[in-house]
Amino acid sequence: MIQALKSKKVSSKFQILVEVAEHQPTIRQKDIAAKMDITPQAVSEYVKEMVEEGLIHTDGKKMYVVTREGVNFVLAVGKEMEEYLDHINNIVTNISVWAAVADEDLREGDQVSLFMEDGILHASKGEREGFAHATVVTSAKAGKDVGISDISGIISLEVGKVTICPIPQVQDGGSKCISSDALRKAVEGADIVCAIGIEAFVALSEIDVTSQINYGVKSVVVEAARRGISPVIVCVESELPSLLKRLGEDAIGYEFVDIKR
Repeated sequence: MIQALKSKKVSSKFQILVEVAEHQPTIRQKDIAAKMDITPQAVSEYVKEMVEEGLIHTDGKKMYVVTREGVNFVLAVGKEMEEYLDHINNIVTNISVWAAVADEDLREGDQVSLFMEDGILHASKGEREGFAHATVVTSAKAGKDVGISDISGIISLEVGKVTICPIPQVQDGGSKCISSDALRKAVEGADIVCAIGIEAFVALSEIDVTSQINYGVKSVVVEAARRGISPVIVCVESELPSLLKRLGEDAIGYEFVDIKR
């Protein structure tokens, strides 16, 4: 976030400098206070600081002039605010149009129903009861990405559940302590298989299963579960506390499966 929003002092100095620049060389502190809806005493303290910092020059009475340093301060804060506004505009624009996978050929203006499938948003022509609805804004062929807007209703989505298969650290036996049959059964049919730790990676490779996620697993499984996907994580025991903390913070349900011999 920009400094003018994080710091009241920065934003107040910015506003005072703008007022002084607009009305220099003669402007009363009480007029600035009235415009900013703060006390004249507060303005006086800010002005005193800005004079010491070389942002404002004064004759000690009623004459105030913004210095070159003051102008640079206003320009710097103004540029930062402009960049932040551009960032906000991009966010708002992205929110107004969403992407989905077209289940059939769709044309601009079509009314569609929305649903989640394998964690991906899909759009199908027509309005179906119990589904969220939207309007197509960019035409697309079946299977392609389609732009939708004016979403109404709730997109039905059941949060996924995480299955955790703990594995000892290498000094405690590592993959040698794992039952191949138990591990194979645990990952069978899983939406996503993840590995945290070399021990987990090796244990999966020994049953000819490739973990799809080996890095940033904690963030990935949270996002996946929110999209209705139920991941299986083979996790070295030393990483369990941080994993459970992350799942708890995001209210993601989980269960343990014992895969030891």
